[in-house]
Amino acid sequence: MSTRQLVAVVDDNESVRESLPDLLQQVGFAVQAFASAEAFLASNAADATSCLVLDVGLPGMSGPALQQELIRRGITVPIVFITAQGDKVLGPRLLAAGAVACLLKPFSDTALLEAVEAAVGMR
Repeated sequence: MSTRQLVAVVDDNESVRESLPDLLQQVGFAVQAFASAEAFLASNAADATSCLVLDVGLPGMSGPALQQELIRRGITVPIVFITAQGDKVLGPRLLAAGAVACLLKPFSDTALLEAVEAAVGMR
């Protein structure tokens, strides 16, 4: 039996940390949720993570700052950014830095699942 791929969800919104894992687990992923970028880094889960679903606007270390910290550490984790504060510059900048997708909240379950599937296919 193969091990389920791990998707990490990092979002300061408790409802997102509850609903996204439920959705992802329904389609067969293992999921860990974190309230902050710092909690994700402290967990040492990055090496086991097949896809990181990452909020842009986190208190403390932002999503893009976490992306840069992972790059600095040589950790390559495909990232699907989620944000409520999208603009015409942010998405392309995050994609140029290596993100798989940047989804504007509220996004559909289908859009998220397609982005996560694309990300884990890269791992």
